[in-house]
Amino acid sequence: MALNSAGLSPPEGRNVKQKAGHFGHMAGWVEPCAGRRHQRGDEEIFAMPSRPCLAVCLAVLAVVLSGVGTPARAMICMETSMTSDEVVDTINKQTSCEGAMKVFRDCQSGASGDVELGAAVERKCEADFMPGLNTAQQQAYKREMRVCDQKYRNKSGTMYVSFAAFCRAEVARRHSQRALKAAGQKAR
Repeated sequence: MALNSAGLSPPEGRNVKQKAGHFGHMAGWVEPCAGRRHQRGDEEIFAMPSRPCLAVCLAVLAVVLSGVGTPARAMICMETSMTSDEVVDTINKQTSCEGAMKVFRDCQSGASGDVELGAAVERKCEADFMPGLNTAQQQAYKREMRVCDQKYRNKSGTMYVSFAAFCRAEVARRHSQRALKAAGQKAR
């Protein structure tokens, strides 16, 4: 072989015939979804790709299409598309613990995103009773919250994180109701 400016080349006057992309036993490895070639007489026929290949292609297509048209982290809440930050703002704007809890129920995702919403409900409800609690009552409240955290501690999956967030919000709501009832006010 002689060396020319483009690299190696065959000696002058000699043609080198290259094989037409057939690698024998490696063809499936190089192109796993390539159709198989069959020869019938003097014509070459291509068969359909294999079933596993079609299954993989359809799975990839399904994953790609499942995200089309859905804004990131958006949810339908109160018949409006909202991000979780917008839902937290809506919870904070509620005038009562009950209103905040209603928004939380309406906008829940059933996953770990509910932790942020539940924390907003806790803050809203705690404003009704925390200032009036003595040390023993504060400790009892914190103990109830720990029970919620421990209840789903050994469970796997984000829905259990959501369950814990709802449990904590319910504890705060109950304490708010008791404090408002003791003060002679109706739960707002």
